[in-house]
Amino acid sequence: MSRIDETIEFIPIRIAVLTVSDTRSVDEDRSGQTLVERIEKAGHVVADRKIIQDERAQIVDQLRAWVADTGIDVVISTGGTGLTGRDVTVEAHRDVYEKEIDAFGTVFTIISMEKIGTSAVQSRATGGVAGGTYLFALPGSPGACKDAWDGILEKQLDYRHRPCNFVEIMPRLDEHLRRK
Repeated sequence: MSRIDETIEFIPIRIAVLTVSDTRSVDEDRSGQTLVERIEKAGHVVADRKIIQDERAQIVDQLRAWVADTGIDVVISTGGTGLTGRDVTVEAHRDVYEKEIDAFGTVFTIISMEKIGTSAVQSRATGGVAGGTYLFALPGSPGACKDAWDGILEKQLDYRHRPCNFVEIMPRLDEHLRRK
């Protein structure tokens, strides 16, 4: 079973938070704020935070900028994962991914099913890796952000989590880009 090994030193990572919304300001961004609070409470660093519109090219540009930034290890976006015509965050993430973390969406759906039942089919959470950076797209509700952080990300972004975690393989995420 998964657990935190308290004999291992915690390693804080740098996380950027992106809210995708045509209408929200920072003061109204409850989902982004939920993530910021949880990231900081866990001992990680909020490296950057932005709000951009539901425009695929803008989302791609921001994700790529953060992937290129060596001061950012993880990007978590919230919003734009639904089924309407303006919801393009998942497509933007997939434009950037080198590898998709298929099980992330599956595990998120399982967690969501426990909370909202079959309505979970309307959420399209996704995760992937690009340029040595993890990227996760979450639905735009504070509840979904809590579920994803508390149920998956808090554990997988903790180096002490056993039997395995995302942090321990970070140094090898971009090994295919390095010269042999």
